[in-house]
Amino acid sequence: MPWANGKGTTVEMLRIERDGRLFLRLSRAMVVEDGPFSVFPGIERNLTVLTGPGFDLRGEGLQLAARPLKPVSFAGDIPIRAERVIAPSEDFNVMTDRRLPLPEVWVQESGIIPADCVALALQAGNIGKATVARHDLVIASDALTHDHSVIIVRAILS
Repeated sequence: MPWANGKGTTVEMLRIERDGRLFLRLSRAMVVEDGPFSVFPGIERNLTVLTGPGFDLRGEGLQLAARPLKPVSFAGDIPIRAERVIAPSEDFNVMTDRRLPLPEVWVQESGIIPADCVALALQAGNIGKATVARHDLVIASDALTHDHSVIIVRAILS
C-alpha cells in the first residue's frame, strides 16, 4: 500500500481493526531517503530496522537512532522525519491502538516464542514443527521453539 506522503510503500503483513479503527498492524517498509513519516493519531509505533544501516528519527522533543535489530518506539501522532538516510533500510513496524498496553518487541536468536505472541522470521529456519522462510509471520497460540533469529511481538491479538 502507498504511503500517505507518496515517498514509498508498505507491505502490510497483519492488520486487525476494531469498530472501524486500527487495532494492530504489522508491516515492512523501505526507507530510501530523508523525509517525513506518516502521522497516525491515537497509535503507538515500534520500528525495527531489518536491513541497511538505519537512520535517525527526529521530531518535536524526539530523537531516536533507528539501527539494525534495535527496536525503537514512539507515538504515531507526533510528526517525525527520517534523517541521515545514507543507504536504503528495510524496517519492521508494529502499530497498536493507544488504548492497548504497549506491545513488547524484541529480537531473539533462538529459544522459545512465548504463547500469544507473533514472530517475524529474520531468516529461514524452523519454528515449532514448521519450516519458515525469511519474513514469514508466525502467530504462536502456544509456546514454540525456534532455531534462528526472529523478532517477537507480544501484543493483544484478540
